[in-house]
Amino acid sequence: MYLTVYNWFLSLSTPLIKAHIKKRLAEGKEDENRYEERFGDPGRQRPAGELLWIHAASVGESMSTLPLIQNLLARNSNRTIMLTTGSVTSARLMEERLPAGAFHQYIPIDTKEAVRRFLDYWQPQAAIWLESEIWPNLITQTKRRQIPMLLVNARMTSKSFNMWRKTGSMIKKLIKCFDYIHAQNQITADRLEYFGAKNVETLGNLKFCSPPLPYQKDTFRVLRNATKERKCWLAASTHKGEEAVIAGVHLALKENFKSLLTIIVPRHPERAPEIRKKLEEAGFNVAQRSVREDIQETTDVYLADTIGELGLFYRLVDIVFIGGSLVEKGGQNPLEAARLDCAILFGADMSNFEDIAMDLLDNQAALQVSNGTELVTAASSLFSELRVRGKLAHNAREVVKSGEALLGHLSNQVEKAIAGNGK
Repeated sequence: MYLTVYNWFLSLSTPLIKAHIKKRLAEGKEDENRYEERFGDPGRQRPAGELLWIHAASVGESMSTLPLIQNLLARNSNRTIMLTTGSVTSARLMEERLPAGAFHQYIPIDTKEAVRRFLDYWQPQAAIWLESEIWPNLITQTKRRQIPMLLVNARMTSKSFNMWRKTGSMIKKLIKCFDYIHAQNQITADRLEYFGAKNVETLGNLKFCSPPLPYQKDTFRVLRNATKERKCWLAASTHKGEEAVIAGVHLALKENFKSLLTIIVPRHPERAPEIRKKLEEAGFNVAQRSVREDIQETTDVYLADTIGELGLFYRLVDIVFIGGSLVEKGGQNPLEAARLDCAILFGADMSNFEDIAMDLLDNQAALQVSNGTELVTAASSLFSELRVRGKLAHNAREVVKSGEALLGHLSNQVEKAIAGNGK
């Protein structure tokens, strides 16, 4: 019943959906050159041979697919992998990072018409879904075509669990479409099994398998020379409301660290003009990376509003605050900083990475703060205590090393699903 109501609602809402996509297009949140992909029309020719489809929602999830993609490609020279995501940022990043033999498409909106066009054209031999993406028509239409489906690195927060419980049998029908499920943690496994999933495996987190973020060595040398005489720290992937807190922390820290430079990398680079305006109105001297402004001795805040350069800035600093955690956004992935020798700080809301955050805290590999005042205290301590900072970074690296055997196991499960389907 819920699926029928869902499709009835989508059918009635089609004009509104198209208007919403056009609004996003005007705001730069959709790709004007590949707009039709969102409605199921292909953006390129289907390659011959076996095609595996992997779907990941966002930048972090798509990054975590890269080792799996490389492993799967290495196993079969006649194989191509199509990665779908929903954001412009992730699409641009994946076009730079995907290996030969893989390509990107935008995920279609979840109407029957768009989904049917998408599946009729691409006809994948297997579908691999990442983390928490559950789109009813994409799942049911894929299953109807007898395409093997795997849910990998599954994550279900308490909020999502409570929401899906209200749909009754609908979520149970969707979960049973998957031939194999791997959950990030036991809590997620228990929630999936509550909805009827069978034999869910919990073998670690795929994000542990990701390689260190790349960087440009020449660019790093330039920035290192500009900052080598200064105390630097990074606020990574910040959300609206956090930059004001970071600005207050900067002022407090500068009382003891006169040469302080704060680097802010906003989660959504398109917010940079707004962030800069507010910082300058508050009296900060700001240099903005996207307009090629250099860091000067008088620069208070370096606004790094570019895509795909976090690896550069994680290497540049010793102390990192993980954004999305002082506001109710669930936090961003701290593992990228953990791989690159950073002492990690994050706020109270790490619900998107709850198990990872707990692993870091339990192993004394990160510090958690509740507000700007606590962030000042923690950051000040890390700037002053080299041994404490080093120990925190070392412990974070050790946490990251766990779970790396997962990659081969997941690749084997994909091969097993394809072989079992006779394709």
